[in-house]
Amino acid sequence: MASYALTCCSTADLTHEQFVARDIQYVCFHFTLNGETYPDDLGQSMPFPIFYQAMANGAETSTSQVNISEYLELFTPILESGKDILHVCLSSGLSGSYNSAASAALIAREQFPDRKIYIVDSLGASSGYGLIMETLADLRDEGMDIDTLHQWIEENKLRMNHWFFSTDLSFYVKGGRISKTAGFIGGVLGICPLLNMDEQGHLIPRAKIRSKKKVIQEILLRMEQYADNGLDYDGKCFISQSDCYDDARVLADLIEARFPKLNGKVVINYVGTTIGSHTGPGTVALFFWGRDRKLPLLDK
Repeated sequence: MASYALTCCSTADLTHEQFVARDIQYVCFHFTLNGETYPDDLGQSMPFPIFYQAMANGAETSTSQVNISEYLELFTPILESGKDILHVCLSSGLSGSYNSAASAALIAREQFPDRKIYIVDSLGASSGYGLIMETLADLRDEGMDIDTLHQWIEENKLRMNHWFFSTDLSFYVKGGRISKTAGFIGGVLGICPLLNMDEQGHLIPRAKIRSKKKVIQEILLRMEQYADNGLDYDGKCFISQSDCYDDARVLADLIEARFPKLNGKVVINYVGTTIGSHTGPGTVALFFWGRDRKLPLLDK
């Protein structure tokens, strides 16, 4: 058994069962739906279909990050048990949770001066962040010590590629990311924006694709371009989706057929309630290890 614990936040968008199976502890973000606050506890307090149906029906949503005291509640029992901690946070380009976790670590180090506490900015989100945690658990289980693992993730985290598209522009309009006019025209024309995450952990629009069928083919092409070893990619692949499982399944089937050396089947999870509060239903996100995001995008 490792002498340290892997921890993260619920915004890694794995299932509770996946976290338990991989011995990864997590702390919950929070979301508010029509004025009532819930923990983002991986669909346990509010099943995802109910959450997304409420959004589709016009429910008002907002989110709040984990505060310092909540991080201390996560860290303290682990440190008391004599274990060190490697904690990975949601991208600082999307949330201030990294600062809260770092502040909590400063306080915890005063109480536990002999323990190591590493706080890592994943520069990732949703099940891309989750695939980072899955990979860290693999390396931990292979015997990697905490110092080496910390160095590895800092050197490799920008190789986690995030590509995603949305078939519903209404929540992009509501969140102010596109204008009402652009949203209306895009809806009429069946535009599905293709986005990815840059080296600073921000979500960046990359293309406007007309029709869901074409955007699925485009995101598949991006994996061919950017995945380690191209079509010979032999790593794991995760997809998250916000109440549009059939679209995610179509993409997963195409990936499994196109990448014969894939490490297992494509894992499909829900976009959690924190990130889903901003994307709304209709988003499919694809995650794999590949080209460093610091490098320029490739021409198609």
